[in-house]
Order: sequence, then structure tokens, then C-alpha cells
Amino acid sequence: MTNTGTGPVYQVRMAAMSVSGADTSQVQIDEAARQLELAIHDARVAFDCIELGELDRAHTSAITARAAADAAETLLRAVLGQGMGAPSDS
Repeated sequence: MTNTGTGPVYQVRMAAMSVSGADTSQVQIDEAARQLELAIHDARVAFDCIELGELDRAHTSAITARAAADAAETLLRAVLGQGMGAPSDS
């Protein structure tokens, strides 16, 4: 699989790289939410592919779902490390 700069793997890599370059915690939170939406989509595709017997595509979608979920977790961990946690902190 080649990286053309537009697929889910590329998007996850860009999200992971944005942790150090983000100016605000809100940007990271928004990106984490977007990555979780990508993970949900890819997990649904994997599920559907399993039902259709397309195991190679299911495997690829499961990997990209995991990568997106990991990217979201990394972003949220960075936000929590910056001290932006519960609303009572403000």
C-alpha cells in the first residue's frame, strides 16, 4: 500500500505530528474527536468486510481503526498532560 498523502494512515500520522505543533488544547481535543470518528468508521468497514468475507480489506480497516484510536488517545494524553482536565480546573 502506497501513501498518497490522503488516506486514513496519512491522516493519523498528521494528527500524531500535530501534538507538538498545536497552539491550543481545543485544537487537540477537536482532532482527537475527529480521529475517534475515523476509528468508528474504519471499525464499521472492518465489520462489514468480515460479514462479506473480504478478510484482507477487513484486516486493513481494523489496522487503520486502531491507528486512529491510538492517535486520539495520544492527543488526549497530551491535553491531560497540559493540565486541561475537568471543567472545575478553569
